[in-house]
Amino acid sequence: MPRTGRPRTFNRDDAVATAMLLFWEHGFESTSLAQLRAVMGGISAASFYAAFESKEVLFREAVDQYMSTYGQVSESFRDKSMTSKAAIEQGLRRSARMQTESSHPLGCLLVLSAVNCSPEQKHIQEMLAKEREKVRGWLKDCIERAVANDELPVSTDISMLVTLFETFLRGISQQARDCVPYVAIDAAITQLMSVWDALSGKQGEQGGDQA
Repeated sequence: MPRTGRPRTFNRDDAVATAMLLFWEHGFESTSLAQLRAVMGGISAASFYAAFESKEVLFREAVDQYMSTYGQVSESFRDKSMTSKAAIEQGLRRSARMQTESSHPLGCLLVLSAVNCSPEQKHIQEMLAKEREKVRGWLKDCIERAVANDELPVSTDISMLVTLFETFLRGISQQARDCVPYVAIDAAITQLMSVWDALSGKQGEQGGDQA
């Protein structure tokens, strides 16, 4: 009779969630297999590979977990029921609040987990770049809707605005890691949105989600 091996002594979903926090805090390359096994209850290397195949496969699952949970703060960029300005402002404020919360690692996993990698791990950086490109696409679509709906004039430099908002969004990660408080980043978002108001001819108009 073939041996079936010992049953797993850990919950796989919980293991992925825990690994996500470890990758978020230390980055892909600096997170060791020993650390991952330890936070999973001290499982053996054989059990780890049986469950996840490789550290890279686990990281991919961790990124998916992040996008379906903490990463949802950017979903407002895709919300067509809101004005484009409100959608962008809400996404920025919610992202800033999430990234500065102390209940989990500071900053954004997509930005910080592979800032530097060895040449052998370049594909990890490329994978994260593709995830960030999705969010950039949501921003672009949101701004294009604003032009189509007359929120912004047809002369608007869409590419410039996308770069402006995405640069700010990605920069929140370093600000959060440097312990810049949410209130300071939130105030900066208010100033940033004045650029939108100036372009739309509605200087001083307030919107978005302060939550």
